[in-house]
Amino acid sequence: MAGASLQQIVSFCDKTLKTAEVEDWSGARNGLQVENNGRVTRIAATVDASLATVEMAIAARADLLIVHHGLFWNATVPWTGKKRTLLKTLLDNNLAVYSSHLPLDCHPKLGNNAQLSKALGFKRTEPFFFEKGRNIGLKTSRAIKRDVLAGQLEAATSLKPTVLPGGPATCKKIGIVTGGAGAELAKAAAEGVDTFITGEGPHWTYALAEELGINVFYAGHYATETFGVKALAECLSRKYKVPWGFIDHPTGL
Repeated sequence: MAGASLQQIVSFCDKTLKTAEVEDWSGARNGLQVENNGRVTRIAATVDASLATVEMAIAARADLLIVHHGLFWNATVPWTGKKRTLLKTLLDNNLAVYSSHLPLDCHPKLGNNAQLSKALGFKRTEPFFFEKGRNIGLKTSRAIKRDVLAGQLEAATSLKPTVLPGGPATCKKIGIVTGGAGAELAKAAAEGVDTFITGEGPHWTYALAEELGINVFYAGHYATETFGVKALAECLSRKYKVPWGFIDHPTGL
């Protein structure tokens, strides 16, 4: 039979990403969220599971969708209205959904932080940003001008970052936590970085960055988290000999 076993792919993902071991935010559900008929012939990867990305994956003829932000974030969700449409669309089109949030953020090779560090040319990194019982980010020591780093971030993410220039003009200790860690500048500064790269943060962090004496780059929540799902899907494609594609549905945030 053509394709690969969904259960084998799920088992590989769970083992590789240590899905059962990595504590996540309350309500997050990592792992297989929706089953298909048991076979995978084409993989799609995207950041957010939504009706729009599901329809795009179906148009791409995928039967497995790899996502970072999954379908379930609450203990109970009434499947009515658009939620019912989403569920029916998945089942009618035999599309499985596998979600990985913090397990994919912190994976040392496939993770968002590791892949963004690689895209920025950071060759020597170490664990950073202790949260939920483990370090979920990475940091590096590298002397680079703040404006040069901003340009490299834009090249890596295709989005011009918002820069809070509270620290030195030459960055020397740089920390990365992709996604929405902007409210945690104090934690980043306490771990010894003078420059913090993340996806997004609230308005009041501008003044806090000045007070803490650190540079902050808001490089886009979506833009900084395209890396992990791409890396995971590519890994699965190589291992199981099935094609894959990226579903790009940027939020601009």
